Amino acid sequence: MKICTIIGARPQFIKAAAVSAVLAANKSVSEVIIHTGQHYDPEMSDIFFRELKIPREKYNLAIGSGPHGEQTGKMLMELERVLLDEKPDWVLLYGDTNSTASGALAAVKLQIPVAHVEAGMRSFNRKMPEEINRIITDHISTLNFCSTQTAVKNLFEEGRRETAFFVGDVMYDLALQSIKYAEKYSNPFEKYSVKKGKYILMTCHRAENTDCPERLSGIVNAVNKIARKIPVLLPLHPRTKKYLSDYKLNFSTDVKIVSPLSYFEMILLEKSAKIILTDSGGIQKEAFFYKVPCITMRDETEWLETLENGWNIITGADYGKICEAFQYFTETVLECSNLKPYGDGKAAAKILKILSAKRNV
Repeated sequence: MKICTIIGARPQFIKAAAVSAVLAANKSVSEVIIHTGQHYDPEMSDIFFRELKIPREKYNLAIGSGPHGEQTGKMLMELERVLLDEKPDWVLLYGDTNSTASGALAAVKLQIPVAHVEAGMRSFNRKMPEEINRIITDHISTLNFCSTQTAVKNLFEEGRRETAFFVGDVMYDLALQSIKYAEKYSNPFEKYSVKKGKYILMTCHRAENTDCPERLSGIVNAVNKIARKIPVLLPLHPRTKKYLSDYKLNFSTDVKIVSPLSYFEMILLEKSAKIILTDSGGIQKEAFFYKVPCITMRDETEWLETLENGWNIITGADYGKICEAFQYFTETVLECSNLKPYGDGKAAAKILKILSAKRNV
């Protein structure tokens, strides 16, 4: 069985690592990795292939950044050419990026079955490019592998019942497998001069925040206030760096700005943070995995399970709400839950089993 895996952005490298390891261990499976080049910065791409031991891509399309339509169109053209040459049994896709939607469109037009990992997630906000990518991909995929029962329910309600399979979250697989290895081979606390449990880890990259001066200003002002009480460590995304400069916004010296982190550094810093402040979907989940309070600077979340028992608070980019959530988490002891809404840590093995069983259906 030949599988073409299409990836292009940092979150997809992480998700693919868990599944690619299972595929590589099966002698009846051949995986061809196609990297669209959506994330082309070595700090956002190459380091993840090295650290997570993802097999090197056979193709790197080097598409790079650009407007959504232009980027998606270039990907579609190049992916069609590669898939015609490779003739895979399955095209395997992850998440909700332009690489995901382009891969789905290229495959389905060539009548190649599509399998979508992390399917069925919905923010119900169609202003988000990611939401459009999810919907397109889910509705043309042969198999939709769901991380949560909520995602399965969403697909049932959209008439995609026969395609939906609950397997759990591949990021949970990797989080369980990687933390001990990371602790053995990485020490970001010394590298970035932070003490365990005494810092806030922050990320910010979504277009809804970075591309809007009012929203980004609200975030910067709130974080500068918070950082006067607890140091903030911010791995700065290239997109955010550009718009901070464009809008002439500055973080205070209490915010330690560093380059994007490796996966091992990131999960260790997440696990030992006092609070996580983010607009990332994946980091919301990882905060929940490690039972670290999370402030999500978005107006909604796809990951409703993270809201359980107050572990995640949605604030948008509102200065007052961000500061209130910070104050709440500094004063409140949260209760841990024994529920495991993201599966049992064996999602990748379940994905391979279903792909093999459905190959000729």
